[in-house]
Amino acid sequence: MEVSAAQAIRSGIAPDGGLFTPETIPALTQADLQALLPLTYQELAARILSLYLTDFDPADLERMIAAAYAYPAKWADPAITPVTRLAEGQYVLELFHGPTCAFKDVALQLLPHLMTQSGALCQDTREIVILVATSGDTGKAALEGFRDVPGTRIVVFFPEQGVSDIQRLQMVTQEGANTAVVAVRGNFDDAQNGVKQIFTDPAMMARLARRGMAFSSANSINWGRLAPQLVYYFYGYLELCRRGALKLGDPLNVAVPTGNFGNILAAYFAKEMGLPLGKLICASNSNNVLTDFIASGAYDRKRPFYTTVSPSMDILISSNLERLLYYLGGQDAAKVRRWMEQLKSDGAYRVDAATAARIADRFGGGYASEAETLDTIGRVFRDCGYVMDTHTAVGKAVYDRYAAASGDRTPVLIAATASPFKFNSSVLRALSGSPAGEAASEFELLEQLHAVSGRPIPAGLRALDQKPVRHDGVCAKEAMAGAVAAILEV
Repeated sequence: MEVSAAQAIRSGIAPDGGLFTPETIPALTQADLQALLPLTYQELAARILSLYLTDFDPADLERMIAAAYAYPAKWADPAITPVTRLAEGQYVLELFHGPTCAFKDVALQLLPHLMTQSGALCQDTREIVILVATSGDTGKAALEGFRDVPGTRIVVFFPEQGVSDIQRLQMVTQEGANTAVVAVRGNFDDAQNGVKQIFTDPAMMARLARRGMAFSSANSINWGRLAPQLVYYFYGYLELCRRGALKLGDPLNVAVPTGNFGNILAAYFAKEMGLPLGKLICASNSNNVLTDFIASGAYDRKRPFYTTVSPSMDILISSNLERLLYYLGGQDAAKVRRWMEQLKSDGAYRVDAATAARIADRFGGGYASEAETLDTIGRVFRDCGYVMDTHTAVGKAVYDRYAAASGDRTPVLIAATASPFKFNSSVLRALSGSPAGEAASEFELLEQLHAVSGRPIPAGLRALDQKPVRHDGVCAKEAMAGAVAAILEV
């Protein structure tokens, strides 16, 4: 089915459970890239997003972007996603300077504006219910973005034992009259599958319709969540050109810690648009289903699920891979649908040889164990004086292994997806070589990490211990639909 950008954003997911994706990917020339060099982050976002959100008025888009990326009201750095030099030819793209200290803020500060404007463009007056499954960061970023936005409600599900203490506190203390948070007895895949089932349940949709409501998504399955992530890859590349670290047209590899495949898929879109990106290095933790897929063309989720120190990547069903398969599988929607049906029924599928070859040509894959992740945090701090969180360290560890094995010395941009203070216990253990004191509270650990690292504690985390818990609901994975019905009173 064909829909406008506004309709895709408003709906979040197609009626059959598939994902909306652009019919064509806009192409930029070298001259176009040259014209982008002097732009601020906000100006760059308006230019890139206007190529996809063609039914939005450019002036409205600029207004929404200015509100989403306001410094210092919402962002702690005027560059929004600053670039830090790590070592010769290695740079970190810091995506965690938004209000919830994770890369999801880049999109989720803008998505509520896009969602409400989409309603106006579609002449859709229904109350939108944002339904979210989160492995940690998306939930808080979505809650903060949609808090008290008129015409919306938001319900977030997270795995009860699958997020860090800081991530949990960020969500359960969330303010806003339109917010609800529920812990699920299960892992992230259980929560994500439950949300998808609710989205496509005709009976539930009919109950919502009678109340003048409709579902939409703030996960990266929503094109309006994914599109803003393209911008920071352009920003990172152009910033290195402005510094003289690259010449326009030089290749740049990217290494991205990956769970649901949305962040690295945004890099793929940027590359296909003409940004001179080289290898897209997909970094996984012990839940290494993507590593095996890139190497073999076989996707198999029938494997042990590991709860790790990088919980936002504890995922075995990477939803955004569906979009990549559409493009690299020859834009054959029926073929992709068969693969997705096989994943649902059999827990596995294998792409054809031509598709597998196209994936392997563009992507590199690897994974880091718990020990390698913690070792990387300590090693980078000792060698470079830089403190990484547990997800960014996975990206760095996998890149180091890729570079050593391939001999590829192309400069690399490593996506830093979260503040180390969100995972202070694990980071402190990596820096000191011993477990943090068991009696220490999360907020004592924040102070300890500040003392060790010399980095300031983000304002959004410092005051968490002063906020009351407002959401204490817990449900079985089979009871998620009932929880939604009770929250919405439908």
